[in-house]
Amino acid sequence: MVGGGAAGLWTALRAAELGGRVCLVSRTPLSLSASFWAQGGLAAALEPDDSPEAHAADTIAAGRGLCRPSAVRALVEEAPAIVRDLQARGIVLDLDHEGRLALGLEGGHAARRIVHAGGSQTGHELTSKLAAMVAAQERIEVLERTSATALWSDGERCHGVITDAGPIAAPACVLATGGAAALWRRTTNPRGAIGAGMVLASAAGADLADLEFCQFHPTALALPGTKFDGALITEAIRGEGAALLDAAGERFTDELAPRDAVTAAILKQMRADGTDSVRLDLRRIDPARFPNVFASLAEAGLDPRREPVPVAPAAHYTMGGVAVDLDGRSSLPGLYAVGECACTGLHGANRLASNSLSECFVFGARAAAAALGEPRPSRLPDPPQWRFEPPSEETRDAVWRRAGPLRNPDDLAALISNPYPLARLLARSAISRRESRGGHLRVDHPETDPALDGLHVVVGPDGEARRERWE
Repeated sequence: MVGGGAAGLWTALRAAELGGRVCLVSRTPLSLSASFWAQGGLAAALEPDDSPEAHAADTIAAGRGLCRPSAVRALVEEAPAIVRDLQARGIVLDLDHEGRLALGLEGGHAARRIVHAGGSQTGHELTSKLAAMVAAQERIEVLERTSATALWSDGERCHGVITDAGPIAAPACVLATGGAAALWRRTTNPRGAIGAGMVLASAAGADLADLEFCQFHPTALALPGTKFDGALITEAIRGEGAALLDAAGERFTDELAPRDAVTAAILKQMRADGTDSVRLDLRRIDPARFPNVFASLAEAGLDPRREPVPVAPAAHYTMGGVAVDLDGRSSLPGLYAVGECACTGLHGANRLASNSLSECFVFGARAAAAALGEPRPSRLPDPPQWRFEPPSEETRDAVWRRAGPLRNPDDLAALISNPYPLARLLARSAISRRESRGGHLRVDHPETDPALDGLHVVVGPDGEARRERWE
């Protein structure tokens, strides 16, 4: 198991509870994973006036004609039981004054179905409690401050993982290494979110998919030149009434539209105003509801109770990743992937808010059960010579400039020679998709092409792109 965020912790825990022995490799201490900082919640249809079918309809609408229907069904049908399971394990979720789950509303959802902990501190509650459960599980060995540098693969099968502390052989290896949004210079993510798991999987012989789709979060703090630039202001705050304002102080869009639509509206307004940001008005919001957001803004020298704060889109979530089935299996036998590093096709071209944490738990549990069925090989091949190298600052700058919220073919073509493998594969995927859809906006192809509905761009280990339809 590689990765100590929500997906990795849950998958390891479920595998151990099902009788497996697990070695969990985490580059950081478990309390410092990217999931720890997650402000969003878990999406699940829990109220009598809501339903899995309604949740599915919202997911598919947000996904802009590219969601894998079977993945959507699995998520919406299994998410409610996951929430109940987490509560039974002692995860403290926000309740209303009557003692029922306090369900939030976020962009793209037609009903209140977002479960939070501590307002915008859901990641803290989940990962801290799950990390304690993992530490107490005798069937799990945790290797913190240990980095995966390659997968133990001969191109035909994955036999384990190579780490900076030595090789680890295993019948099944599950990647839960997170996404790649920090490959863009302006990002809401921790700097380690560089798509390392995707690069490891591709080098080992696995297919990647949907790399052209990066969700740019509409409301990231815009303070260029400071450490606060790109700090996330959770979508839930717009669900409670925060408004987006133009240079004249007027509201200009529906704050609760899906994220791609809000991002596009902000980019259009910035061009019209000749500015590098718009304003988010939080004056109607009770600071007690989102204490860490208001604390972060105060640390940045802003007082959102007195005046709106500057925001602009930043890279936030990658819909693409290691191409897997609904049980997390990749195209390389023995290799599984869950969470943001995986691509089941659930999110399509634009993730519906708060589906990602639900995804970690639903598909993590499925992958745990499936991985336990992998046979133990009779012999191990020699370890590969290749080792992972992180991207440079020049690469991060280039990806932001050439594959940012608005793209053109010349800039994308310039990325194909980038030294970082994921930057090259992202560019090939984005060039291949000659349309605008969800998180992929081409200035030379501004319309969505209905002929590409349901077609996913898959790149093999040879770097060539092809199209596949997933049911």
